Amino acid sequence: RKIIFEKQWFYLDNAIGHTYGTTFEVTSGGNLQPKQEVEETTTETKEAGTDNRNIVDDGKSQKLTHDDIKALKDKGIKGQEIVQQLIENSTTFRDKTEFAQDKYIKKKKKKYEAVITIVKPSTRILSTMYYAREPGKINHLRYDTLAQMLTLGNIRAGNKMIVMETCAGLVLGAVMERMGGYGSIIQMYPGGGPVRAATSCFGFPKLFFNNLHEFPLSKVDSLLSGTFSTETLPSEPEDNALLEEESNGLTDEKQTSLQEAEEESATEAAMEISQTEEQETMDINAEDVQIKENKEKENKENVREKQRKQWERRKKLIETAALLREKNADGLIVASKFHPTPLLLSLLEFVAPSRPFVVYCQYKEPLLECYTKLRERGGVINLKLSETWLRNYQVLPDRSHPKLTMSGGGGYLLSGTTVVLDKGKSDSSSLEALKMEEPSSKRCKVQDLHC
Repeated sequence: RKIIFEKQWFYLDNAIGHTYGTTFEVTSGGNLQPKQEVEETTTETKEAGTDNRNIVDDGKSQKLTHDDIKALKDKGIKGQEIVQQLIENSTTFRDKTEFAQDKYIKKKKKKYEAVITIVKPSTRILSTMYYAREPGKINHLRYDTLAQMLTLGNIRAGNKMIVMETCAGLVLGAVMERMGGYGSIIQMYPGGGPVRAATSCFGFPKLFFNNLHEFPLSKVDSLLSGTFSTETLPSEPEDNALLEEESNGLTDEKQTSLQEAEEESATEAAMEISQTEEQETMDINAEDVQIKENKEKENKENVREKQRKQWERRKKLIETAALLREKNADGLIVASKFHPTPLLLSLLEFVAPSRPFVVYCQYKEPLLECYTKLRERGGVINLKLSETWLRNYQVLPDRSHPKLTMSGGGGYLLSGTTVVLDKGKSDSSSLEALKMEEPSSKRCKVQDLHC
């Protein structure tokens, strides 16, 4: 298929069969050709200025016009030669410092050299790409925050994880990659079905999806209250028998309609039409009947396929409900656009004691509310609300420094560990107990301060 990336368009046909990490050149017609490793013959004895203070960017330093560069491209001249000509026709290139010259060459190579490297997809690459290009689709979840989530959630092979996310499937894909196809994942989803656009970009084998289950958020309350029930599962043989009965009825109808059509055509032919005209009408009727038969066959196949899919979906839903009813999940990860408090309070019911949970939110206020609700409810310890600070550094010889642009924020994380919730004690009694446990000297100091 045709791919458009960084103002380049190309076809991936020639890339099939090559290993990841292969570098290709985009030739005419958008075809990919493996790049031959050639030693770069750059001007080693290039002159460089001492500083850039006298260089003025007035747009007149480059002698080659846009039309000249286009003409060079049309002739089939390679990108490296175009860059060399741009250097030769620049009046200010020799006055620039060595670092500025390197920067100029790098910039022009990126623009005119059509070189592409195909890399193996990973959580790091995909999260960086999504955050740079389409952060809104992943709720502005920064890659370092995602790494913190995987660590705090103790994601490992063999776990039974509950994942609730609206980040286009990026968090789900990261969890699947970390688990390596071992263990089970239950994805909670809002609406009609789960969104896994980013998950499909990982290129996981089919084995990884065998233990991936899905459950709608709309049925969580009914599952917790014990009123959850799906329609009785129809067995496949009954469906087939029903379809056979329907098809038999249809064939009987077809036969009667055929007989009627034949009788009508025969009487008309005997009364009005000659023998040749009778043959023509018979052919037309036969064609009409065939078209009807084909349409009815297609309809039957569509009905059968639809029923089979519904049966499979209902079966998977019952299996997932059974997994959740066990209430022994090894962890919970929430990263959604919805308010985290009701989500977390309901989903924590399915998590076993002494297991971690992590909640991501782009803003701090919803997590503060969630924090206070959890403290009131109890059943959790080691509650921690954190924000990760990130700054990128350029590390090059003689010019290592923090990058001029940095991320304003990567969202907030609320993490903690579940414990057995003692529902017998009320909140007021627990507060009184805490007061009684305080040393008398401490209580006196607090009373004095209030006075």
